[in-house]
Amino acid sequence: MPVSDTLLRLAEDPAFWAGESDVTSDDEPGGLRTSFPVTGGYALVLDLDRRTGERALGLRVPASSEPVQLGYALPGEPGPAALRWWELDLCARVIAWEDPTLPHPGLVVALLAPFAPATADDDEAEIAATREAAYRSLRREVPPAEPTGPEQAPLPLFTSEAWWPAPAPMSPQVLDEASIAELSRPERAVRDVRTGSRFPREDLADLIRRADAHLRAVPAQQWYADTHPIARRILDNGDLRPVPELLGALTEAGCDHPTVLDALSEPLVTAEACWMVETLAGAEPGTMLRAVAL
Repeated sequence: MPVSDTLLRLAEDPAFWAGESDVTSDDEPGGLRTSFPVTGGYALVLDLDRRTGERALGLRVPASSEPVQLGYALPGEPGPAALRWWELDLCARVIAWEDPTLPHPGLVVALLAPFAPATADDDEAEIAATREAAYRSLRREVPPAEPTGPEQAPLPLFTSEAWWPAPAPMSPQVLDEASIAELSRPERAVRDVRTGSRFPREDLADLIRRADAHLRAVPAQQWYADTHPIARRILDNGDLRPVPELLGALTEAGCDHPTVLDALSEPLVTAEACWMVETLAGAEPGTMLRAVAL
């Protein structure tokens, strides 16, 4: 699993998503590196400075240990257009396919979205829906509520809940609705770093080609080829209600891929179910999401 316990802990802290530092002493390490393997030996590498909030995104190529920088982002400033949105979406899908602990849309999109601001060619409503699902997917364990109330039966005058108010339960959702709305809003690209002489255009293009081929090969595999007509019907009708039928057919065919089964299981997350239907139907990313959610 590429995500460290430290990053998982940070991801459960609303202050982290607000860009606040969690480093409390000079002795505490400030740097944090996370590598997200994609395919063919390529990986997207995120470096976080926990003291300053600065983030850098790199591309690690096959047979290389150090990533080449794609772009960096300073806290409070617009992120660089290091990736096109569709490139990030594609890579996040492949990452989720290979690592069931990183569903899509989820932590990968939430962390890397600042490096893929919207361009004039993008559908901002589609981006917003995917980003919202990613930030909404951030969950945390919530301890059971402690019992409240008097230790012994009070006098009748003092039995109402007004005398013994229960504390508000802690939400398992990391971010509140206002924070999700703010983070989900697509930023416009104002700093395009892809024109720089050191930007690894050819390596990034090779990664994208491999990632695209990786997903396009899925519908031809046995489990998915047998259920392809159902996925295609769901896609053509733009209706997710038959998803349980698709899930049942996959299970009967022997599919045990956790990413596939989780994406199609209840409680259904629209963006997550859409990307799986698109993949199994061999459709362009975003086709189902635009029909269902927008």
